[in-house]
Amino acid sequence: MTLQQAEGAMAKKTKVVEPNTADNAGREPELEATLPLALQQPDPPNGGVAWLVVLGAWCASFCSFGWINSVGEFQEYYQNELLPNYSPSTISWIPSLQIFFMMAMGPIVGKLYDSYGPRYLVFGGSLLHVFGLMMTSLATKYYQILLSQGVCSAIGVAAIFQPALNVIHGWFTTKTGTAFGLMATGSSLGGIIFPIMVARLIKDIGYSWTMRICAFLILSLLIIANLTVRAYRRPQPAKFSHNQIKQLFKEPGFVLCLLGFFCFTFGIYVPITYLPVQALEIGIDASITEYLVPILNAGSLFGRILSGFAGDRIGCYNTFTIVCYLTSIWILALWIPCTTTGGIVAFATLFGLCSGAYVSLISPLVAQISPMSEIGFRTGVLYSVSSIGGLTTSPISGAIIDGAGGWTGVKVFAGVLCLAGTTFILAARLYSTGFKLAVVF
Repeated sequence: MTLQQAEGAMAKKTKVVEPNTADNAGREPELEATLPLALQQPDPPNGGVAWLVVLGAWCASFCSFGWINSVGEFQEYYQNELLPNYSPSTISWIPSLQIFFMMAMGPIVGKLYDSYGPRYLVFGGSLLHVFGLMMTSLATKYYQILLSQGVCSAIGVAAIFQPALNVIHGWFTTKTGTAFGLMATGSSLGGIIFPIMVARLIKDIGYSWTMRICAFLILSLLIIANLTVRAYRRPQPAKFSHNQIKQLFKEPGFVLCLLGFFCFTFGIYVPITYLPVQALEIGIDASITEYLVPILNAGSLFGRILSGFAGDRIGCYNTFTIVCYLTSIWILALWIPCTTTGGIVAFATLFGLCSGAYVSLISPLVAQISPMSEIGFRTGVLYSVSSIGGLTTSPISGAIIDGAGGWTGVKVFAGVLCLAGTTFILAARLYSTGFKLAVVF
């Protein structure tokens, strides 16, 4: 069934039979009326044109979260070449702001998505993202890069990624985890390609044209996203109500999810940000360290596919709990004592493989305990809470490294917070299902 056929079915009118009472005696008992949209909506196709929507969402994921996964590649260049007079901690606000805005815009983007669908959000986000990168290619001063790459492009990323993430729900009632897992591989592949591409192109053609080529690549893929990302259910505009916020905090399951992702975000971004830096400090060759982030993202690519398949079979909450506990174990048991090249590469691979569920299963976890009409808003609230970790993880971790804790302290910080976050998600699962370990949830 195509999107146009679905919209046509929604527009049909149906006969409603009135009860035979004294008030309508002698009249034709059938009165033509329009049923509510929710009753007219055909079942999702679970395939066919739905996979085209997944393709568009994949392109959006590649250009948005995939780009964010690679922004750490610019830290060294800004620090050593473009902005040598600024401290590393000052420069780190550029990638931190990108992560923050991508997540903090969540409630606004989510509410707009619930009311108007993804089309205008993805289009506007595409313009902002590409424009921000083009302006970054012309920037030579810190404030210019901060505004263009750290703010403008990041707001565009938020408007692209979250609608593309949420739109899949309406097209699938089965194979949901698989669809999300495949979509999320876009961000992993972006995290592999962009760092290598940027590192090579800057050496060959310079910073300005590197940014422009990245912007042109992103533009071409976002054209596909704009043509294919569509909502299956017609959006129903509704005014924002403070009761929506109040209701969220009256639901223990959702509150536990919020706490889980709040803690987990603090932990998961430490290896993503500091693994190459720590590897250099222990003497690993620079030719290896520049590939650690792509290796991590390559592991994440397979992790997102596998976690999606597993989510369809044993449940998204069960899958997330298992792989994210493993993520915590790799940080505490492998990264802390690791001092060899082989060990660091193994950690990057295993960490990426298990932490991939963080992206691929966020929206399914929220959808499983939320009404369909509020998935965008609720997912946005969760991202907004997580944005605090995205903004402050780098400065906090830097302070621990420079202080008495050192590298061991920051690794313990990351591992313990990942453990705490996963435990909150487990608590949300137990709240919904009780202590029934065999339940698919």
